[in-house]
Amino acid sequence: MSSGKRRYALIEAPSVLGLRPTGVDKLPQSLIRNGLANRVGARHAECVDAPAYRPERDRDTGTLNAHAIARWSTRLADAVEHVVERGECPVILGGDCSILLGAMLAFRRRGRCGLLFVDGHADFYQPEMNPNGEAASMELAFATGYGPRLLTNIEGRHPLVRSSDAVAFGFRDQDEQRRYGSQPLPPDLLTFDLEHIRTVGIRNAAAAALGRLVRPDLDGFFLHFDADVLDDAVMPAVDYRQPDGLSWDETTALLRMAMDTGRVTGLEVTIYNPELDAEGSAGRALTDMLGAALGTSAAWRASVVTIGP
Repeated sequence: MSSGKRRYALIEAPSVLGLRPTGVDKLPQSLIRNGLANRVGARHAECVDAPAYRPERDRDTGTLNAHAIARWSTRLADAVEHVVERGECPVILGGDCSILLGAMLAFRRRGRCGLLFVDGHADFYQPEMNPNGEAASMELAFATGYGPRLLTNIEGRHPLVRSSDAVAFGFRDQDEQRRYGSQPLPPDLLTFDLEHIRTVGIRNAAAAALGRLVRPDLDGFFLHFDADVLDDAVMPAVDYRQPDGLSWDETTALLRMAMDTGRVTGLEVTIYNPELDAEGSAGRALTDMLGAALGTSAAWRASVVTIGP
């Protein structure tokens, strides 16, 4: 397997279809203004504009904008594939967390890809128990095949990622899950909640998580990064705040370890809301962290993501 200098391409995915129109769609332009492209040496690939938001829950799926998400996910997947076919690593700037479906669809089309799901929430609700119908609280469930077929079987590719090929890392919403009745995470989905990470240390936890994902039967793994995994004290600009979270240093170490495997097929950044960051300090710090994590890590193996179906 050959290796070379990693080449990034930015894809703007300013969708609020899985959340609410509160400002997360401004994430891409905020990070770009802060110089993310220059920090990591990325070209701008394209912007995949989302359709209009509708506030009514879909009657059949119990999910807001379900049909629009399913259609838009195929467009995002096309954009990701265009980048991959050029031998580049896609960096997708959301948007809310439902953009995960389009990203995983792109790699599902190409083979068998794992998922490192770095998020302050487990996002495994089912629509009938979700209090607001937001796909951004259910995307890990949908991606691993749990939920309405409209969103779990896009293009007939159920599941987009096997739960046994996924790792949930950094979540700290267990009390909320119990309060609202979220379905339990599948037993074959490897989990590292914040309490466990604190017990074993970030590097040991990251090494164990990555051990699940660098297996030879996987074509690499996609990295989902939700800004609300960060400590609320340093990243308050998110819609669903929780106390505690990972520090900048812990997050940088995790992402650098992931990139240094040479097996990351692409990554996405979600949920940072510039409308909740009046002075822009959280967004600048987020850009700095991403630049440090992505700009100085080891060579990316382009052949990981260019194998055939």
